[in-house]
Amino acid sequence: MTLGKILVSQSDRSYIIKLVGDVRVTLCASLNNYMEVIFKSEKISEIIVDMVDTEGADSTTLGLLAKLAIYSNDKFKIRPIVFCPDESLYETLMVMGLDDVFEIVQSLRLRLEDYEELPVDVPSTVVDRTKQHVLDAHHLLSSFSEKNKHEFLDLIQTLEEER
Repeated sequence: MTLGKILVSQSDRSYIIKLVGDVRVTLCASLNNYMEVIFKSEKISEIIVDMVDTEGADSTTLGLLAKLAIYSNDKFKIRPIVFCPDESLYETLMVMGLDDVFEIVQSLRLRLEDYEELPVDVPSTVVDRTKQHVLDAHHLLSSFSEKNKHEFLDLIQTLEEER
């Protein structure tokens, strides 16, 4: 699967969120921050979620999208539209009950050229855990042979110094 990213576009009172690749929890802080921008808007005419190029979306991502839809239904009296031609993803959306808060369309490809990529906003605890996993993995690999020990020595020292 392709590493995920989230692209956004905003014009007048319309917001578009495009999920590309495999969208996971590491992108959710950025998605949540962008949703806060939407929530502060005075008036919104439409919200579109483009999943045409989405290969996967974890439950955290789907939960945030549900939050967006519920808020939009309540505050703006609009039902966001999701474009999702992938049968497997479509089934996931349906099983999760997201068709209660979204209008889900299996066809129509959006062709927007001025998306802006959201930066990855990773909490420091995630970064710390990731560094620990990398350190543990390389300690393990180093224990297999002298060659590995020399190969990963600098990386291990750098990671240990950062702790």
